[in-house]
Amino acid sequence: MRRTVFNEDHEAFRATLRDFIEKEVVPVHHEWEEQGHPPRDFYRRLGELGVLGIQVPEEFGGAGESSFKFAAVVSEESARAGVSLGNQSVHTNLILPYFMKYATEEQKRRWLPGFASGDLMTAIGMTEPGTGSDLANIQTRAELSADGAHYVLNGAKTFITGGALADLVLVVARTTPYDPENRRAGLSILCVESASEGFAVGRKLQKIGLKASDTAELSFTDVKVPVGDLLGEEGAGFSYLSHNLAQERLTIALNATSTAVAALRFATEYVKDRTVFGKPVAHFQNTKFVLAECATDVEAAQLMADRALELHDEGELTVADAAKAKLFCTETAGRVIDKCLQLHGGYGYVTEYPIARLYADTRVSRIFGGTSEVMKTIIAKSLGL
Repeated sequence: MRRTVFNEDHEAFRATLRDFIEKEVVPVHHEWEEQGHPPRDFYRRLGELGVLGIQVPEEFGGAGESSFKFAAVVSEESARAGVSLGNQSVHTNLILPYFMKYATEEQKRRWLPGFASGDLMTAIGMTEPGTGSDLANIQTRAELSADGAHYVLNGAKTFITGGALADLVLVVARTTPYDPENRRAGLSILCVESASEGFAVGRKLQKIGLKASDTAELSFTDVKVPVGDLLGEEGAGFSYLSHNLAQERLTIALNATSTAVAALRFATEYVKDRTVFGKPVAHFQNTKFVLAECATDVEAAQLMADRALELHDEGELTVADAAKAKLFCTETAGRVIDKCLQLHGGYGYVTEYPIARLYADTRVSRIFGGTSEVMKTIIAKSLGL
């Protein structure tokens, strides 16, 4: 079905990005996977290209675009090439909204120009070794100094995307004692420079997928964080974390749909070229039926993702709508990519083929940003259940 979500500006951006990915990412992507992340200067190249600053206001060095459709283009073009752009998506799609909504003008002047240029890469520290989806159980703590000049931060975080290369980490910490009667109270977001004394990057976690994106453990030992680096109001952190959930889940839905689209294309091309028993694999009825099913599933996911994208740009994407999009698109992508890998036979299990990377990379989409089970709970609540 004909898509109508993009205009000429989006398509011009797509052409530029596609050329950039083909020339500067595809030839070296395997090296990024081996070292666990792109070289640091790659993010500066993304900044020069304008990818990191699309939604950063012009006064801070960005393009000032309000539409999230450019982010969708980045997702689609990365998947099309079977690569990832490191931690670009977390930096631009997950963290920027926190700055735009809660940072002071002074903080924006300090951080956003570097954010857009790639000179200041960011990460967010929520998950802890004993705290996953239950963010109200966060144990990392920050105590205000006697003179009120800084917080003293202690604790640990894990599964931090971009944590190894980040220059600034948004750390969720408890700034008042834990209250069992109101577990969500007392959480704050501190913007912590990775160069701070007592800030340490621990293990770089070895994952089954997304190997070009570093995921690390972080620890904080008496780290001094100036009060001027508190994001928003003290104690309001939990509500802040909820603010961007719809966009975060939309991002995951868009990424999942993009990978499913790419998987279908890879499989279709492969079965036309691959010969078994003297005939192209595409000749067999089973192949045709499987790809017909995949094409239909992908179309349905694309329609849902596009509609959610439109609603988001209109400011009308609800938490329940985003949960539906994430649940459907990620589960669909899992099924489609599995079928497409099967059509590759043994080669589908070899990582030099893009389908293998898509298979491994996509699995986590049903876990991070809220598991599929959490999405079902949210949807059920919207039904009054």
